[in-house]
Amino acid sequence: MPRGLEVPVQVWVDDQLFQADQALLVEHCGFFRGLFRSGMREARAAEVRLGALSAGGFRTTLQVLGGERPALAADEELLQAVECAAFLQAPALARFLEHSVTSDNCVLLCDAAAAFGLHDVLHGAALFIRDGSRELAAELALPEARAYVAGLRPSSYVAVSTHTPAPGFLEDASRTMCYLDEEEDAWRTLAALPLEASTMLAGVATLGNKLYIVGGVRGPSKEVVELGFCYDPEGGTWHEFPNPHQPRYDTVLAGFDGRLYAIGGEFQRTPMSSVECYDPAVGCWSFVADLPQPATGVPCAQARGRLFVCLWRPADTTAVVEYTARMDAWLPVAELRRPQSYGHCMVAHRDSLYVVRNGPSDDFLHCAIDCLNLVTGQWTSLPGQFVNSKGALFTAVVRGDTVYTVNRLSTLLYAIEDGTWRLHAEKAGFPRPGSLQTFLLRLPPGTPGPVATALPEL
Repeated sequence: MPRGLEVPVQVWVDDQLFQADQALLVEHCGFFRGLFRSGMREARAAEVRLGALSAGGFRTTLQVLGGERPALAADEELLQAVECAAFLQAPALARFLEHSVTSDNCVLLCDAAAAFGLHDVLHGAALFIRDGSRELAAELALPEARAYVAGLRPSSYVAVSTHTPAPGFLEDASRTMCYLDEEEDAWRTLAALPLEASTMLAGVATLGNKLYIVGGVRGPSKEVVELGFCYDPEGGTWHEFPNPHQPRYDTVLAGFDGRLYAIGGEFQRTPMSSVECYDPAVGCWSFVADLPQPATGVPCAQARGRLFVCLWRPADTTAVVEYTARMDAWLPVAELRRPQSYGHCMVAHRDSLYVVRNGPSDDFLHCAIDCLNLVTGQWTSLPGQFVNSKGALFTAVVRGDTVYTVNRLSTLLYAIEDGTWRLHAEKAGFPRPGSLQTFLLRLPPGTPGPVATALPEL
């Protein structure tokens, strides 16, 4: 049946009647797809009765399939949604639940997903628990859920500084990625960069627990490195892959929904608005919708399974836009007009985007942080000032309810509580010179890498 033709169907659930679009149900639910294509008597009837499900869960299903984002705060709402996602075989609802995992509901979702066989939700909740406190894992009720969490590895905070390609005879110990050993409070060497790789003005992102580097430059003329590089921590190996069709540097790379996105950037000193998408399964790049304006080094973050970037506009304006793959379009989300409002980094936590910017005035040793609530569309400023010595806050990465930031002096961990950042731990600083790019990777068990030694700043 063509998707554009809306054929209403009446669905009875728990003594409540729902009017639904048959094509929508067939497109998104394996249960209805099988039912309406089976030729069974129930498929030809004017009504469908679902006695095994709850009305609340089915209402949530219809909302999510229709593009809404319902707030599921109560335990019963979450359980009903998990039940519907499993029974109706609705991947879109399962993805919605996977991106709704928080420290408040991760235990409930992990147990429920294990009970109903909803693997992607189980995996997402289990990863969140593995990255959290030991108390979370102890709260799990089902042995299979506890075993699944125990079989996973926590993510590690990884950093790489700026390097350009070097001849073999100039290879040195600084061309390495390092990870934070939190128990020993030390940065350890993870892997050496390929000699041909450049992290200067490169896009760096993770996808599927692999690290990708795209668009680095060499030399004063900013010649773009011809190939991209991918690091797989499982085998500790690098492999090459194609760069985007359009050579670009100072691009932002995002791993989102199973694909890489090279967003904006610059070539021959000209900023660009073009965006390209790379599918690792196919191994090729394709152009998608352009940014609303040319932009380089745009702050980028993901919240609730949505991809956002932060654009700078004249008159002290920060504009947040969202990419929707379904429409292949960049949609406006919100703007912030404020002196020195240009954001240099953006991270996400639950329904909030945090834009980190210089300030106040021209004070580059401190930062102001503004929070955009994606539900209400309202901006608020985090109280207090945040020390930004050597750009530490511009390296921010969120793991669970914790923000990691780093510079050569220290690694600072902030707890996100009620929309504020509270400093709760300080670790060793990164021992290598240069600007840093940071990310999270789940590293295999084994012998820890050697402690990264401090090198002189050039």
